[in-house]
Order: sequence, then C-alpha cells, then structure tokens
Amino acid sequence: MTQPKFFEGVFPAITTPFHQDGSVDHAFLRDHARWMMREGSRGIVPLGSLGEGNTLEESEKIAILETLVDALGDAPVIPGIGSLSTQGAVRLARAARDVGCQGLMVLPPYVYTSDWREMKAHMAAVISATELPVILYNNPIAYRTDFLPAHILELAGDHPNVRAVKESSADVRRATALAAALPAHVELMVGVDDLLLEGVLAGATGWIAGLVNAYPAESVRLFDLARAGRLAEATELYRWFLPLLRLDTGIKFVQLIKQVQEETGHGSAQVRAPRLSLAPEEIGEVRQIVQQAAARQPALV
Repeated sequence: MTQPKFFEGVFPAITTPFHQDGSVDHAFLRDHARWMMREGSRGIVPLGSLGEGNTLEESEKIAILETLVDALGDAPVIPGIGSLSTQGAVRLARAARDVGCQGLMVLPPYVYTSDWREMKAHMAAVISATELPVILYNNPIAYRTDFLPAHILELAGDHPNVRAVKESSADVRRATALAAALPAHVELMVGVDDLLLEGVLAGATGWIAGLVNAYPAESVRLFDLARAGRLAEATELYRWFLPLLRLDTGIKFVQLIKQVQEETGHGSAQVRAPRLSLAPEEIGEVRQIVQQAAARQPALV
C-alpha cells in the first residue's frame, strides 16, 4: 500500500529573525510561522540555508526549534540538520526529535566535501540517528557536494525513513530524472523558487520555498494551481511572481529575501555576519521589484 505523502505541499524555508543586537527574535519567529501556516503552508523548515543555520550556535538552533514546536502544535517542524562535523549533526538531529520535530532535512557537512564514500557515511549516520522521516537536501551550488540520482537512490534503499529529496541543483533535467527513478515512498520537492512550475511538471509534489516568507498566499496558490494541472492560470501567476522568485538564486539570497520581507511589512532585513545588509543601490533594486509586483498584484481566487 502506498504511504501517504508526508511532505506534499508548500513548506516555508523560514528566515531567522534577529534583533538589532544580533540575538534571535523569538516573538516574531512565532508570529511569522503562524501567519504562513494560516495562509496554507503545510509545515515549517527552519535552520536551512535561508535560515542562516550555519551562523547559529547549537543552543540557538534548539531554542528556535522549541519556539516553533510550541507555536505550531501539530503542524510539522522540519529543521535543517547541518554541522561542521558528523557528531554535531547527529547530536542536533536527536535534539530536534526530543523537542518534538516531526521530520528532518539532512544537509551535507558544512565546509568539508569529498567523495561519495565519505559523504554517504555522514548522511547515513545522521539519517539513522532517529526514526524521523528525512528529506535529503541536495544543493551542490551552496555546499559543493552533489548527490547524484544514483547516490540518492542508494540512501533511500538503505534507509526506509528517507521520504523526500529537496532538489536544489537548479537543473530541471535532474528533477525529471529523479521523478522517474524515486521509489513510491520518496517524494520530490522543489528547492529553487524560480523552477517551481517546471519542477511540479517534472513530478515534484512539494516545495520548500523562500519568497513564501513575504508572499505565502501567492506561493500556496501557485503551487496548488500547478499541482492541479491548471497551467494557464499557474503560468499567469508564475510570470507575475518570477522577478521576486529569482531573488532566491544568488549569493545574497538571504539578504534579498529578508529585504523583501521588510519592504512588504513581514519582517526585518537584519542578517547575521559574515552577511551584511544590502548596499543602498541593492535595496533600491529590491524595492523597485516589490513595487512593480504590487502594482500588478493578481487576484487570488
């Protein structure tokens, strides 16, 4: 019997809000997550690339997870599990389970990358550290480790709790290959905002989204139209959304998306070093994109 699709739908890769002094703003985090859930999101994915997970201390990560689990009740909190070491990632995975998270998104190790033998050993240790369902996160652009379809199939075959793949290689051919090869219990999730429609057409059933932090209703509507095969409506909304979605694809995507949040009244542009706030000319470019989008805001029916 086919298992239910646990990771189907829109899952915001939630940004981490900071106070001016650099500490985590837990009150805003709580409210922001609840708002995105009310707009139709299926769960929340903290501590990933957009969540600036690699700048957070382990104690801060656990505190963030405690806040989100408490705020969202039964809604899934699926944290990114990343660390400099395998030991650290295993420890964080178990801490996430213990505070009530319902799944994990497992990243390759920060900084160090090598051959498949070493990367497989790292991923296997983290995946098997708990019984929670796991999303494998493939982002070779950010982490310099590329999990090829054969690697993903190997991990899925060895570990029954591997239930999804967040594919962020930005290669739609990779998504097509994975959709054709993955076993029925492993879902394909889009991990790059400006490939959402192409990813769903290739067979993706979930979206770990970035601009959802400012536009949750539009993100959910776009995903639902695409999944329903209503391509004319989905394409119209997608074309409106694309200038914003493309902000998810550059080196400064965290700063850009947080700036969009500030421009739309849904967060602060505050980031944590080594990231710096955008330069004035960059802020002006983001503001222009947001204003142009507002002038052509589609009706969501």
